[in-house]
Amino acid sequence: MDLNGRTNKLVAWTIGTMLFLLIYSPVCTAETPESPKPASEMKPEPHLANITQLTFSGKNAEAYFSPDGYKLVYQSTLEPDGKTLRSCYQIYTMNLDGSNVRRVSMGVGGTTCGYYFPGSRRVLFSSTHLTGGQCPPKLPQTEQYRWALDNYDIFSMNVASTDLQRLTSAPGYDAEATISPNGRMVVFTSVRDGDLDIYSMDIDGRNIKRLTKEVGYDGGAFYSPNSKRIVYRAHHPQAEDEVKAYKELLTQNQVEPSNLEIFIMNADGSHKAQVTDNSRSNFAPYFFPDGKRIIYSSNLATPPDHQGRPSFHLHVIGDDGTKPEQITFNGKFNSFPMFSPNGKQIVWSSDRNAGKGEFNIFLADWVP
Repeated sequence: MDLNGRTNKLVAWTIGTMLFLLIYSPVCTAETPESPKPASEMKPEPHLANITQLTFSGKNAEAYFSPDGYKLVYQSTLEPDGKTLRSCYQIYTMNLDGSNVRRVSMGVGGTTCGYYFPGSRRVLFSSTHLTGGQCPPKLPQTEQYRWALDNYDIFSMNVASTDLQRLTSAPGYDAEATISPNGRMVVFTSVRDGDLDIYSMDIDGRNIKRLTKEVGYDGGAFYSPNSKRIVYRAHHPQAEDEVKAYKELLTQNQVEPSNLEIFIMNADGSHKAQVTDNSRSNFAPYFFPDGKRIIYSSNLATPPDHQGRPSFHLHVIGDDGTKPEQITFNGKFNSFPMFSPNGKQIVWSSDRNAGKGEFNIFLADWVP
């Protein structure tokens, strides 16, 4: 689709800000969260009841339930002491009430994308620690946001921070990994074949298979409840100059994200289908417990503020692209939703009630 200049600028800002703040932005000082808005000033969110804030400082994102439904694994810049702020993410676990926070990852390098193994005794995550103990360097700011494809590998670790095991060893970016509900497969994004594609592998890292081959970025994948399908986000440049620019940046281990759409495919990579088609920033998709609908984050419905900055909210859409519905209405950023194993609760990240540049984890009962 042809995007006008205003939309191009908004899309670049949205993706750039999302990735910068949630993955690579350094944190120097803690900021005091703003006072919660009175209930009378909060917009109704009919599908969310008993909303509970679980974290209160730093950047906290990608919280996902354990298979037994009792804990969450998430990435954060705040250490369990509640005072020490890191310059990049590490992986932590906590109870559903926000208590018993523990760091699982090594505390060196940068990490992202934590996820529980079956049995809730191990976690999966990506880390750069093999290339050095420091956080990945930031790219210089440019007119269009560029995302560095740092040298991540995928690891697993016991929740007690023991028995580290390496699952991938290809040069470059291996990240965005999640596990199928049946516990047999891992899906992840990699540049091992020269493009940003989605791959699957056995739970032990064997039998790696490439699932996408379209030119462009494919990632952020999750399995359906029955483990037979995968939902993901993608940007496939079409114009010749866009494809050329995309490939040139890849040679520099960089990508310049544009609009993202939601796609689904079978777990073997067959029968790909586009779900959204709005030329906006649609990402963080997750299947409903019924496997027929998808919840995701988008800047689709909310106009930008006076500074031209859009808001991200949770939306729902059928896997056939029908019956769209907006779910969240408060805050400027709501993303990374996941339903609990029993389908009764939902966890997500939001900047509601937060200080500048902060994101926190929220838990709510899901109201059909």
